[in-house]
Parts: sequence; C-alpha cells; structure tokens
Amino acid sequence: MTRYAIRILAVIIALGVWHFASTMKIDFIVSFKNIPSPLVVGSALGDLLTSSKFYVHILVSIKRICIGFVLACLLGIPIGILMGRSRFAEDLILPYIEVLRPIPAVAWIPLAILMWPTEESSIIFITFLGAIFPIVLNTIHGVEQTPEVLVRASQSLGAGKGAIFWHVVLPGALPSIVTGLAIAMGVSWFSLLAGEIISGQYGIGYFTWSSYTLVQYPQIIIGMLVIGLLGTGSTALVRRSAQPFLRWQVKGR
Repeated sequence: MTRYAIRILAVIIALGVWHFASTMKIDFIVSFKNIPSPLVVGSALGDLLTSSKFYVHILVSIKRICIGFVLACLLGIPIGILMGRSRFAEDLILPYIEVLRPIPAVAWIPLAILMWPTEESSIIFITFLGAIFPIVLNTIHGVEQTPEVLVRASQSLGAGKGAIFWHVVLPGALPSIVTGLAIAMGVSWFSLLAGEIISGQYGIGYFTWSSYTLVQYPQIIIGMLVIGLLGTGSTALVRRSAQPFLRWQVKGR
C-alpha cells in the first residue's frame, strides 16, 4: 500500500468516525449533539460553491496572507542573517524579539487598530507579526549552525567574506530558513484569522465567526476545513518552491 493510499484511508476513517458520532448524537466527554454530519456539511458546501461571496472571502484572506508573508520574508531573512553573523546585532535586536514574540495575535489587535488607518492594513500587520518571528529565529539558527571547518577551509583557499557568505553560509542555512518559512506560513494563518474574527468584514476567518453568531453550524465546519486546506496548501507551496535550492541535500528516506 502506497503512502498516499494510507493517507486517503486515514481521511476516510476520520469521516466515518465523524459521521457515526454525529448521527448517533454521542455525548461522552465530547458532545456531538449539535455537530452536523459530513453529508449535511457537504450539502451546505455545494450551496456555498455557487455563491460568489464565498470566493471573495477566500481570495481576501489569500491576498492578506501573501502581503503579510512576503513582507515578513523581505524583512525577517535579512535581520536573521545579520543577527546570525554579528553578535552586536544579535545583542541589539534579540531583546525586542524575545519580548514581542510571546504576545498572541489577539492581543495586538487593539493596538494595530490604533496604529493603522484602515482595518485592512491592521489585519495585514497582525499577519506580518505572526510570520516574522519564526523566520528570524530559524534564520539565526541556520546561520549560526554553519560548520566552522567549512568557513576556515574556504578562507584557506582564498575566499573572501562575500564568497564565503554566498557559497558556504547561505546554502548551509537554507534548510533552517525554509523550515522557518513553513512554520511562519502556518502561524500567519492563525494570526490572520484572529484579526479577521475581531476587526474584519471579509475573509474566511470572518466567514467562520459570523457563521457561529448566526448559528450556521455546517458553515462553521466548512470554514474550518477551508482554513486547514489553505494553510496546508500554502505551506506545501513554500516547501515546493524551495526544493530547487536544496537539491544538494542528501535525503534520509
């Protein structure tokens, strides 16, 4: 049995358990009394797929993710490289990161609304904050883990600082940087949804929360599943895009 067949089987089993628990109204530790069955959710999804507004929610969220994530990459990777190569830069910047990083996205929302002129820019700012910290920290880790013996070998062969950086330090740090980008993508979705729930008017997070307030239970599950699929797909896209730069890696399996 192939790996993909096993994964498909796992999804089918999960759907079967969900269908059984919801139709039997199981109420043991976790209550399924008000949880719609997969068939009900599928029927509601069919109705939503004919509504243009549903696609607007999805596209708005994707646009926010793209802007916030790209800005985090453009700023986070250079900062991480600088901190990884310079102790002075690390000592100067790291205290800010360590203080701000544990603050949850929801806590930033009131301040973001005050700082930015529109709800759209405040949501993108919150998404940016969610992405930048994993990128910076993983970039620092990758740069600092560059084997010193490779740097010294390059120096003995006459390589300058620029050549050592481009041909030794950066390639060695790329696996950790890519891991940081993948983690940041997941965290940015979490941050985006927090912003959309509280201050948004469009977006898949807003759609999910408004479905709860309107007691539309199938739509809640649809929103959650769409969020999961978008997060999984965007993370896979990040990893796939980075593969051409990591061809030198020897895979263990």
